[in-house]
Amino acid sequence: MNIAFIGLGNMGAPMARNLLKAGHHLHLFDLNRAVLAELAAMGGVISTSPKDAATAGDLVITMLPAAAHVRSVYLNDDGVLAGIRAGTPAVDCSTIDPQTARDISTAAAQQGVDLGDAPVSGGTGGAAAGTLTFMVGASAALFDTLHPVLAQMGRNIVHCGEVGTGQIAKICNNLLLGISMIGVSEAMALGNALGIDTGVLAGIINSSTGRCWSSDTYNPWPGIIDTAPAARGYTGGFGAELMLKDLGLATEAARQAHQPVILGAVAQQLYQAMSLRGEGGLDFSAIVKGYQKPS
Repeated sequence: MNIAFIGLGNMGAPMARNLLKAGHHLHLFDLNRAVLAELAAMGGVISTSPKDAATAGDLVITMLPAAAHVRSVYLNDDGVLAGIRAGTPAVDCSTIDPQTARDISTAAAQQGVDLGDAPVSGGTGGAAAGTLTFMVGASAALFDTLHPVLAQMGRNIVHCGEVGTGQIAKICNNLLLGISMIGVSEAMALGNALGIDTGVLAGIINSSTGRCWSSDTYNPWPGIIDTAPAARGYTGGFGAELMLKDLGLATEAARQAHQPVILGAVAQQLYQAMSLRGEGGLDFSAIVKGYQKPS
């Protein structure tokens, strides 16, 4: 299949690699010339603009940093909607607010284009391994069209409902993730301060009612899980700035819905403080550093 793939950052590039390995013909656009050259060496075709890429695609996939980028990539004069053919399916895999997803889909529909949203979970490791979870907001027909392609980049492809519901699922999930990581950090730091061996404490938590992904798979305390970012100085993984962005999306959506997210608002402030300390580039589990005594 000819696929226009626009946005080749930390997530988009490995996703595009998996599609190339699966035998698809990719028409690529990004501002990073180095990654374009790398993917061109694998068989991808470099496009001059989102419009150029979309013109050549039988499917358009975008993976962009924020809502402003999604709007410009789709709506600018050299954007996707300026080049895409009527009847061509499209999906945005960025994590943005639900209303922007709906707005872009409405604009696409006016040109006869069915566009859905499909934010992902699984991080850069999942993108490279092709094990991402896709949370898809789309019509049933579009979901059926997208599923076989998304399945070549992910392991769990979930139809959440109509356009925008993929974003809702993503921000609710990450709201809980941000809160749970803070909870595990507090518990581990308290146990350490009170004198229990942190390995013993983690083992108890992970076989008791406190068990959660933030504890048993991604524990923030050094020396607990060899594969967690805590074992490599909190490098790699899911950056704290990205968590802060997602918490911002969640709290803004909650404001619009008049729905309280009290712990979410506190979590947002804690990650904001982490960012102000200059630690925003670290994995979000480094939030635990705010509970540790200086060495």
